[in-house]
Amino acid sequence: MAALTRVVARQRAELDRLQELAATSAVMERAKGAVMALTGCSTDAAREELQRRAKQARRTVLEECWITLGSLGPPAGTAPEPPLADAVTGTVGEGAPAPARADTVALARLGQALTHVGGPQDLARCLLEHLAPDTGATAVLLFTRLPSGGLELFGHAGIDEALAGQWSRVPPLTGIAALDALDTGRPRWLDDLEEDSERYLLIGDPPGQWPTRAWLPVATGQSADVALGILRRSADPFTPEVRDHLLAAARLCAGPLRMFGPRQPAAAGADADAVQTVFDRLPVAAVLLTPLHAGSGRVEDFRIDAATAGTSDVVGRSGRELVGLRFLECWPAVTEEPLWQGCLDTLASGQPYESEPFARQRVVAGVSEPATYSARAARLGDGLVVSWIRHDPSDRQEQRLADVQRLGNLGWANWNLVTGEVNWSSQVFAIFDRDPADGPVPLAQLPALALPEETPVVARAIGDLMREGLPCDVPFRIVSRQGVRHLRAVAEAVSDVHGTPIEVHGFVQDLTAQRSAELALVASERAILTQHGVLQAERTVAARLQDALLPLPKKPVRLAGLRVDIAYLPAQSGLNVGGDWFSAIELPDGDALFVVGDVAGHGMDAVAAMALLRFTAKGMIITGSSLTGALARLNAVLLHSRDPHGSATMVLARYSPRERRLVWAQAGHPPPLLLRDGEARYLARPFGVLLGAGDSPRYEEAECRLEPGDRLVLYTDGLVERPSESIDRGLERLARAAATPTPTGPVPLERLLDTMLEPERRDDVCVLDIRVPRDGEESAG
Repeated sequence: MAALTRVVARQRAELDRLQELAATSAVMERAKGAVMALTGCSTDAAREELQRRAKQARRTVLEECWITLGSLGPPAGTAPEPPLADAVTGTVGEGAPAPARADTVALARLGQALTHVGGPQDLARCLLEHLAPDTGATAVLLFTRLPSGGLELFGHAGIDEALAGQWSRVPPLTGIAALDALDTGRPRWLDDLEEDSERYLLIGDPPGQWPTRAWLPVATGQSADVALGILRRSADPFTPEVRDHLLAAARLCAGPLRMFGPRQPAAAGADADAVQTVFDRLPVAAVLLTPLHAGSGRVEDFRIDAATAGTSDVVGRSGRELVGLRFLECWPAVTEEPLWQGCLDTLASGQPYESEPFARQRVVAGVSEPATYSARAARLGDGLVVSWIRHDPSDRQEQRLADVQRLGNLGWANWNLVTGEVNWSSQVFAIFDRDPADGPVPLAQLPALALPEETPVVARAIGDLMREGLPCDVPFRIVSRQGVRHLRAVAEAVSDVHGTPIEVHGFVQDLTAQRSAELALVASERAILTQHGVLQAERTVAARLQDALLPLPKKPVRLAGLRVDIAYLPAQSGLNVGGDWFSAIELPDGDALFVVGDVAGHGMDAVAAMALLRFTAKGMIITGSSLTGALARLNAVLLHSRDPHGSATMVLARYSPRERRLVWAQAGHPPPLLLRDGEARYLARPFGVLLGAGDSPRYEEAECRLEPGDRLVLYTDGLVERPSESIDRGLERLARAAATPTPTGPVPLERLLDTMLEPERRDDVCVLDIRVPRDGEESAG
């Protein structure tokens, strides 16, 4: 039951969310339709126009939709009236400047809440709820202008019914602030009680219970026809911010008020009145619908011409409040349900339609609750009568039990051990793949359905249940037309006064999907463990091979009068060994060769490619090849290696100590960093593409003169790359870190690495830190 309660709660929350979305979408679709009708644009263009207006006026799109609906002109054939001064901006006509925004968040919440308003009374309550915290409003009144020139109160909140009855109709007298606001089209701010009492007839007994009040004209067409009254118990005058907020709220109300206003004309004549009179007395939920046809002749909607008191739509409107509205306006989601097609078929063929039971939210006393209904549509003249029958709790309980059995893939069973009567639910027949026409299986014969190797276990459990009344919970397998199924049977016995079992009830559950998932998970875990072992073994072999091929010196190396610090740091995560490598050797002629490279990929292939490139590069330079010639030949070697799709980057540098001249070339590698006199800069890279990129590469050399005290850093990209930033940011970070001095001099290599590297690295790091000793330091160390 707890699990079922959680399921129902989730379903209720989802239905509430869908209702919220449907209500909001209905408002937006109406606004788009209004823009399309006025401008002749497409649906997408209408949506873009609403978004543009909202952005320009600093509103939400939903607020703009309400304002658009409220600003529509009068119906065709109505004589236009002079333009009404905008109640918010105080300006007339198009091109008026956007109003200063009041509390944007509060207005957005109000605009969202208006999608659930079902009538003028709901509107008044909604306004009071959302305006009270920000404006101090304690009562809200809605007056509409009558043809006679007077006023009629058609919505209120915060006042008692006696006062509402006194002011339900106001004759066209002078000294009425609401009429004054409608006549002038300007808001009336009454925040001086003594002066206002002499000028206007004030609502209240005594009027002083609301020292300040405001009357705002609301135009649902070309002229103001609704007056919104805001009453406050505060004696403080209306501040500019509060005025802006109330004016913006009044403008938002125009859309809902227009929707409540002129209804579609109901079916004319005494027939419609007679039908509505009959509907008023019917105890069921039903509506009389008249089809509305599009230009193509197809039915696009229905008009509600009569509705029973027990009929309510998705926002809580009921009975006669629905008359004149459109069917899809009241129930927008019905087009996705079988009822819609059933209505169309009944209208075309005349054959009544009856639906299967379905779940739907209904609003009771303002609270949404789930209910189960069946719908019926029948032809009546040229229209339809659609009725809904709500199932009683026992029907709903039976439906819920059926849903639980279906969702849980289980079914109930009952065996009477005295009479031999057996009852199975339909789901049990489906689980055992048994035709209901063959009838249920007696309890004593149930073990025979299991696989032969499991029959003794099931028979022993069933025997203990029937003889001694011991509870039974036994898993077993059966053979069905779909293959082997994994089942679970749970049962208990009901005993007589002597302790003899006389009845057994329980359930059978199909666990095939769960068991298959468990077996697949076990197989996957085994495969992962096996693969992990293989990768770990490969890493161990590759790491040992890498150590043998790339020995790391324990202390700084002296080459051609230079001091060289070398660092190699493997990646800290994963099982892969990278292909970063270095070489620092003295050539036969006394020059020094420095090489740093990075082979793409990880593992044994990367280590093999690293070894190939490292030893080949040294051999080529020692035997007299130029730097660019060596790169071109290394590119050919990589293209014809075991992995023809492999690639690598590399930087080659040759240092001549006599001239302190450094000649270098690169193949898609980051440039060396030169530090001189406390400043850091990167050497300009000569042209060179990465190795393995093509069979006709071009490489160039560059030259740099080093001076005493210079420091040159060669490195692989693992030093400057981070997943969260670009490599340019990493290069800037390296330059700043290297140029930052320490109290004892230039930053040491170890500290530089600590500054640059994160605790968890994805790539290997290789660094050659080359220093030119100052005069007098060459013999040191």
